[in-house]
Amino acid sequence: QVDHIVFPDGKKIILLAQGRLVNLGCATGHPSYVMSSSFANQVIAQIELFNEPEKYPLGVHVLPKHLDEKVARLQLATLNVQLTELTDDQAKYIGVEKTGPYKPDMYRY
Repeated sequence: QVDHIVFPDGKKIILLAQGRLVNLGCATGHPSYVMSSSFANQVIAQIELFNEPEKYPLGVHVLPKHLDEKVARLQLATLNVQLTELTDDQAKYIGVEKTGPYKPDMYRY
């Protein structure tokens, strides 16, 4: 999975996985649970774009945090995780609303 290539001018490169995605070419890729979360986020994003096109002018957009957190809650439910609700003091301490989103706007997942 490692190729050493020497060009006619003497410059060299090391090519991993024949130029393919290294995590797939040299390992087992992402765990299925990670892929499931990623695909769920993509579907939620498509539904949002379909239902609310006026919110999203042509361009690249970050998935709104409340939708990302919706996917997280759905995924956690499949593991029988029971989330608790923040207390007023906890929400105030970390600077968020009790109902989320739970990360500041500048935070990128």
